[in-house]
This record gives sequence, C-alpha cells and structure tokens, in this order.
Amino acid sequence: MTNESFSDFKNSFSYGSRADLNFKFLKGLSDEEAGQFFQALLWKLGDAFVDGDYAQVLQHVKTWQAQVYNQGGGRYTYEDAPFTPVAKPLSQSRLLLLTSSGHFIEGDDPKPLGVENMTQQQAMENISQFLRQPPTLSEIPTDTPTDRLQVRHGGYDIRAAQADAGVAFPLSYLNELAANGEIGELVNPAYSFVGAAAQMPLLKTTGPAWVEQFKDMGVETAVLVPV
Repeated sequence: MTNESFSDFKNSFSYGSRADLNFKFLKGLSDEEAGQFFQALLWKLGDAFVDGDYAQVLQHVKTWQAQVYNQGGGRYTYEDAPFTPVAKPLSQSRLLLLTSSGHFIEGDDPKPLGVENMTQQQAMENISQFLRQPPTLSEIPTDTPTDRLQVRHGGYDIRAAQADAGVAFPLSYLNELAANGEIGELVNPAYSFVGAAAQMPLLKTTGPAWVEQFKDMGVETAVLVPV
C-alpha cells in the first residue's frame, strides 16, 4: 500500500482516482486552504446533525467553489465588450437557444473523439483530448420530448442536467414562453455543444462561423447557457 499525502488526496478529485467534478476545485487550493475547507465542512455537518439545516453545508461548498474559480478566471476577464442593443421586443423577436451543456438527441450522438456511445466516465477520462478539439454543434429540434434528450460532458457533474434538462438546456421553458407570446418565435432547431473544447479556435474561428450561420437563419437574439 502506498502512502498518500494530503496534497495528493485533494488533487485526486480533479480527474484523478477520486474524480468528482463537484469537488475538482480542491486542486486549486493550497494544502492549508484545503485543510480549512474540510475542517469547516465537518463543523457544518455536525451542526446540521443537530438542527437539520443542511443548506449551510451546500452553501459552504458553493462559497469555496466560487472563491477558487474567481481566482483562476483572470485570463477570461474582459474590461470591455461590444454592446449590441436588442432591436425588437422579445415578443416580436426570433430567439435561438444555444448551450455549452453537451446535450444531444437520443439516436443522434455526435460521437466525440470518434467514439460511439461514449460514457460520461470516458468523457471525464479524456478531458485533455476534448480540450484540444474544436467543438461540434448538436442540432435539437424545438419539439424534442424531454425524455429523448441526453447529455455528456467531461467538464461538469451532469447528474442535475440528467434529472432535469431545464437546469442547463431550458428548451421546455422557452417553448412555454413562445406559446404564451412572450417570445415572438423560438428558432428551430436549438443547439448544444460541449464547452470543454479548444478555446482559442472557439473564440477566433468556430464561434464567429456559428454567428454567421445563425444570422443566415434569421436569428435576432439568443439565449446562451454556459456551464
């Protein structure tokens, strides 16, 4: 049996032997910070045993997640960005749904990395290859039943999106808004892709090409759902 350091333990949650995408942020903590996280987590669990308030446990994890991701996200912070005002009220606009959640339709698997029927576990294990590949758009007709939606993404824990597609792919909610006249028209199809992809090609090449494609479809505005 090999000895494992505390540093090895905390790092193992990020695509390691204990891979858990809800806790991969632990790798971004120093050993001292990770010790503080676990100590406070155990205290809050003890308190929850007494008062039954487990929301404090969830909030503790979310707070530390946000702290780590904010620290590491500096290179994706922009001081300025082009501003494009909406030309029409939403009730008169053609609106597109685009997400980076990794959804696709049963029977129309995008076969990432050329692998058919790739599992979520395989997606996690091959995350480094995903990050070197350009993303692929999956077309999802707007009348697709929820039970035909599938999701696979090596960059986040998909369990919530599996239980309720609306968590990351709010197609049914947008259909309701369109039916109620709050959206002029929901553009068919909707689109999704795996956001864990080569970022510079997405920014410089793939993304701009998609924008032109959507313009040619008469899209006037879009709902973008990143994960």
